[in-house]
Amino acid sequence: MNGETLYSIGDLARRTGLTVKAIRFYADTGIVPPTDRTSAGYRRYGADAIARIELVRTLRELGIDLATIRKVMDREVSLMDVAATHAEALEVQIRVLRQRRAVLTAVARRGSTSREMELMHKLACLSEAERQCLIDDFLGAVFDGLHDHPAFAAVTRSLTPELPEDPEPEQIEAWVELAELFQDHDFRATLHGMAQDLAADRAPDDATGGLPPILADAVRAQVPQALEAGVEPDSAEAEPIVTALAAHYARILGSPASYDPRVVYRRLADRLEQMNDPRRDRYLSLLATVNGWPAPGSLAPALTWSTAALRTRIPQR
Repeated sequence: MNGETLYSIGDLARRTGLTVKAIRFYADTGIVPPTDRTSAGYRRYGADAIARIELVRTLRELGIDLATIRKVMDREVSLMDVAATHAEALEVQIRVLRQRRAVLTAVARRGSTSREMELMHKLACLSEAERQCLIDDFLGAVFDGLHDHPAFAAVTRSLTPELPEDPEPEQIEAWVELAELFQDHDFRATLHGMAQDLAADRAPDDATGGLPPILADAVRAQVPQALEAGVEPDSAEAEPIVTALAAHYARILGSPASYDPRVVYRRLADRLEQMNDPRRDRYLSLLATVNGWPAPGSLAPALTWSTAALRTRIPQR
């Protein structure tokens, strides 16, 4: 063999760390055929057999089946194509494992029943089209009758979860909880009523075609500092904050110059009390997790404070 050093199957086993049985199996299947045989029929292997065995071992450790490995060795398929195909398959497996991990983590933390676990698993494994159908059904119910409202498109975008193609476990878990909220008919009805009322508040002569001032933003801008300073809702220090909130709401209603405090204060207190639903806060928190947005702070303390401050100042007839 032109002076090439040949190795016995035992030598090859010592050099590669594989067993003689494994090397004999690879030889019998044609993956690592012997270079030559002795007159007595014993297999002999050249240096290229060591390289082939190392490649075979690496591919097996990466989970590639023997039939595909043989095609690579016989150059029926390229190593690049095999690697790309198996990388894609592994991506799918990783996503599935993350979904399972998220479901099992949620089950362990909640102490869920087997039936609840089955539901969570189904929600986590929905296809993108199935998820979108669930989202569209929920938002369609919430904004029923408001599709022609100028703010409809922007508001629905701001409330739409978009699970990434390769989500983190906490995003999958948040999606599962969101999907459960989607099917809470009382929550749907509450949000629908809130949307209808806020849409009805919009000034009829607003010709901008854009979003009206947002109540939640006004509360967030005015109230947290008062809470931090320990300002009581019925104190004199709260007066300018209540006045500012009422004036802001009057502008939404289309009467910024003059308004009846009895109407505006009572109506604004009703709106803020309606917004102060813990499920709304939870929805926004889960939405931020799924979409990778900064976590929103709870507005509940500010809404509670604002409602109390308004109700103590509603003028009596």
